[in-house]
Amino acid sequence: MARWTVTFTDKPEMDRVRGDKKRRDAHIAFVRSRPELQIGGALAMRPMQDFPGAIWNVEAETRQDVERLILQDPYYVASLRTYKITEWGTASAIQGMLS
Repeated sequence: MARWTVTFTDKPEMDRVRGDKKRRDAHIAFVRSRPELQIGGALAMRPMQDFPGAIWNVEAETRQDVERLILQDPYYVASLRTYKITEWGTASAIQGMLS
């Protein structure tokens, strides 16, 4: 299994998506049901700032698995949100560096 970080960058209009309670509830249910999504949350550069994006840490076999996860998320709207996927290592690679 590899570990990946997904960094989302949102257009200002993404606030409408976040403000839709039904969609927000669906997004929360989605992320809670996905054990491979280890941590995620809104990304703000300073306190009290509107969220310009979000970040996820994901454990998955392939980049395609991560992309499938992104595309299934009720918060993903291609015209309002872009993403960057970065592989940052596997548990065995990290263990090797610590030895």
